[in-house]
Amino acid sequence: MSKRFRDNQKVGDIIRDIVSNSPLEQGINQVQIEQTWSEVMGNGIKNYTTNITLKKDKLFISLSSSIVREQLSYGKSKIIAMLNETLGKEVVKEIILR
Repeated sequence: MSKRFRDNQKVGDIIRDIVSNSPLEQGINQVQIEQTWSEVMGNGIKNYTTNITLKKDKLFISLSSSIVREQLSYGKSKIIAMLNETLGKEVVKEIILR
């Protein structure tokens, strides 16, 4: 029997290893960040959000209101901290509001 079958690893750990070393991680992060944005920012901001795109560690947010965009620009670092804390890992390092 090979060594990989003798190791006592949890299935969750094995899946995390597979996902973290593949392009699946970016897709999973995209879905998670969209859900997290809605949770963290609430319905008020969610209603003005038209598009959310995660490219590597940059989060691009398209908003339909220039006033909301301006208000959010003052708290970018706090928004990044709240998103990463909710996700449980550092996914977002920069937010670009459009």
